[in-house]
Amino acid sequence: MSHIDTSRIHYSWMPHIRQALEENLPRLEQQIGQDFLPPAEDVFAALSMPLDDVRVLIVGQDPYPTPGHAMGLSFSTRPGVPAPRSLQNIYAELHDDLGIDGRADGDLRAWFDQGVLLLNRVLTVAPGQAGSHRRMGWEAITEAAIRALAGRDIVAILWGRDAQTCQAFLPGTECITSPHPSPLSARRGFFGSRPFSRANAALEARGVSPVDWRL
Repeated sequence: MSHIDTSRIHYSWMPHIRQALEENLPRLEQQIGQDFLPPAEDVFAALSMPLDDVRVLIVGQDPYPTPGHAMGLSFSTRPGVPAPRSLQNIYAELHDDLGIDGRADGDLRAWFDQGVLLLNRVLTVAPGQAGSHRRMGWEAITEAAIRALAGRDIVAILWGRDAQTCQAFLPGTECITSPHPSPLSARRGFFGSRPFSRANAALEARGVSPVDWRL
């Protein structure tokens, strides 16, 4: 019996990801065992958003490896958890771009609730071991989900080289790219990239309501 809870996946995704799930999830569960983050019920939290509700896609790498931080949405933490350094840089760019202050914590559910799909390429991680569940099969599942968005009136924000590989899955989609907001790369072009105002301008050009990026 599956120990990763798939019940939160909205039914609208299933025609697009069912095959990838069936081909990869059993092996994934064997490989990752019982000790992983986020909690089993949050692994597919991002795909609880109905497909038709997606306005913006923000692709992350894998969950925060610190217990108590990851909650199933890329870059977001549980309420009350201080914003990690990459997210602090995202908040700094949000302020420079739109004059909007971030939060003390890393809770990005206000974005998610407006149709900002915060999706990691890899949906689990071993505690304390960043990147530990890469190349085990998650990429095939999330690729299928990202491909389901191709041709829709959405905007993709792709930070860093890993996320930018997703451009190949999104023909005809407006993609806003820059270096990753990590402290290692943010000053190489993430700062000053204005992804939030650019995303809203692209949405409005397509007749889609802009996102209120306030948190």
